[in-house]
Amino acid sequence: MEYVYAAMLLHKAGKKIDEGSVKKVLEAAGIKPDDARIKALVAALEGVNIEEAIKTAAMVAPAAQATTPAESQPQGGEAKKEDKKKEEPKPSAEEAAAGLGALFG
Repeated sequence: MEYVYAAMLLHKAGKKIDEGSVKKVLEAAGIKPDDARIKALVAALEGVNIEEAIKTAAMVAPAAQATTPAESQPQGGEAKKEDKKKEEPKPSAEEAAAGLGALFG
């Protein structure tokens, strides 16, 4: 997440988002940069209109928050009944060993 924050900070400052700039921001924040992650971020942001992406994300966020924690609690202090989760059968030791064997050919 801090890599995205670094890119957003550079964008807000009007700076070019490139590998060197992202690396400098991360180092200034005391984060040990990972060159592969930086390279992937810069490649992923190539051709992206960041302003438009921010506006789109801001429009989607309120819709994702359909209820607040207060609204989801039952009224009158009644406790919600917990739904019993369906338990999946666990594989036997033989099935587990057979699955591990497939990993090693």
